[in-house]
Amino acid sequence: GGSVMETAAKGGFVLSNLAEVVERVLGFLPTKALLRAACVCRLWRECARRILRARQRVAWVSALEPGSAESHALVRALARELEKVHVLPQTVLYIADAETFSGHEECHEQKKARKRNSKETAIALEKLLPKRCHVLGLVTPGIVVTPMGSSSNQPQEIEEGEAGFALLFPKIDGVKIHTFHFSKDTKNRIFDESKFAEAGLKNNPDLRVVLLFGYNSWKSGATRFLHQIVNPLNEKSIILAGGQVESFTSLTSENSNAQPGDACGVVGLAFSGPQIQSATVLLDQDVADERSAEAAMQRLKAANIPEHNTIGFMFACVGRGYRHYKTKRNMEADAFRKFFPNVPLFGFFGHGEIGCDRIVTGNFVLRECNDIKDDLLHGYTTVMTLIHLGSTK
Repeated sequence: GGSVMETAAKGGFVLSNLAEVVERVLGFLPTKALLRAACVCRLWRECARRILRARQRVAWVSALEPGSAESHALVRALARELEKVHVLPQTVLYIADAETFSGHEECHEQKKARKRNSKETAIALEKLLPKRCHVLGLVTPGIVVTPMGSSSNQPQEIEEGEAGFALLFPKIDGVKIHTFHFSKDTKNRIFDESKFAEAGLKNNPDLRVVLLFGYNSWKSGATRFLHQIVNPLNEKSIILAGGQVESFTSLTSENSNAQPGDACGVVGLAFSGPQIQSATVLLDQDVADERSAEAAMQRLKAANIPEHNTIGFMFACVGRGYRHYKTKRNMEADAFRKFFPNVPLFGFFGHGEIGCDRIVTGNFVLRECNDIKDDLLHGYTTVMTLIHLGSTK
């Protein structure tokens, strides 16, 4: 009995005084459990802070199975998996399929069953995330997602059915990620470019990548407004990629405005930091078989972007996928995985694509493809993009 008490006392002394041991033990905990442990004492709190600062790898939650009638699969997956993740999200990008997220499915047999409300689903997702977290949520006709567990898992093109993902970006040394939103002003046809500076898209020498997503593209003046956003950015040495989405459902940040129901506009994420590397390629309408799809991936591979701590994005037209390739599903995601075996791939099928071939050289200088300024707005194409967030500790 005495030896047991003595051992316990020694253990208590170690866990109360030796930071190296405490940090090693707490390092096995997922973030939520770690934050609870940080409340024990000052030493544990300082150890927890150091552990969280060192966790700078992007995590993600994937939803590939239908949820209950009352909640979207992504809500259930996020509620379950956030208990296990080892990062503290600072910025979150989630994308879910438009049909089941908004609850268009009919349910006549069950009287108690009711259609989902996209706003309620978005609020449910936001409540699961940290309060200070910046969230951008989109709904699109189809989803491209890598299952959880490993960066090398086979990405899936889900053109029909319930699916979604949430990318969880922690605070990363040397990298700044911020959300932005430009809504079309019905009273003024000229876009006020001073808003670019407010969004960090102007007078920012460290700006490297901008992901843009247009919404309500069917509205009158939507294409012209998108050109007003894209054209000034096209003149900079940055990577531009994205597409037209069904709608955006979440935009929480310090200076975000509510979405006017009948407006059109652009939302997005801007990535700044000297350590960021990126490249993008366009698969045009002529890319219609496995060989030509792989040729495009070879162009992307030639950019020599490091695969460690890198994310892939795929923005495709709803007219592509298995309808375009006829005999084979998952063609473009398979081609991506062949050349990038350890890079997770995310994205969507939407109503138009933003991007072009942009390969970078040293010091993030864009390699000129031709003498004409690239056209960035397309239809019936796919844009593939790599974003490297720097080496992790």
